[in-house]
Amino acid sequence: MGSLFNDFATDTSLDTLVILVRLLGAALVCGVIGFEREARARPAGLRTHMMVGLASCLYCLIMLETLADARDFTDRVAMDPIRVIEAVTSGVAFLAAGMIVFAKGKVQGLTTGTSLWLCAAIGLAIGFGMWVMAAMTAALALIIIRLVKTMEDSARKRFGRKTDEE
Repeated sequence: MGSLFNDFATDTSLDTLVILVRLLGAALVCGVIGFEREARARPAGLRTHMMVGLASCLYCLIMLETLADARDFTDRVAMDPIRVIEAVTSGVAFLAAGMIVFAKGKVQGLTTGTSLWLCAAIGLAIGFGMWVMAAMTAALALIIIRLVKTMEDSARKRFGRKTDEE
């Protein structure tokens, strides 16, 4: 029974509060992007974006812990931390591709798919503790998704083309 308790009491290389703040941060920052998608009634909204960011952050934290543990076995273990980033990128790209559909001669879901992919990157950045990069990226993403969309719709109306909502 003692060994089971010890398994739950294992120390991590990062402080527990840092881990919690990074996980919460990834969920919240990606949730802002997900909220925008939710507000536009897109198929992947608030919860999906939050989960993608949270999962990406967790993968990053697991990798950081694994690297910290590997220092004890440098003569026997060779690690490539970039593989975690590659795995998250390709895994979320597969998920994001599922959001993209071609129906009635029109491609739909590209922005939602790319926002999921971007939330994975934001989650990784926060997992690594790169808060400023993550925040700047999220802000730029919201500008692109909202402001540029408004400009596109305005240009379409001006030149007599249908907007995405029509």
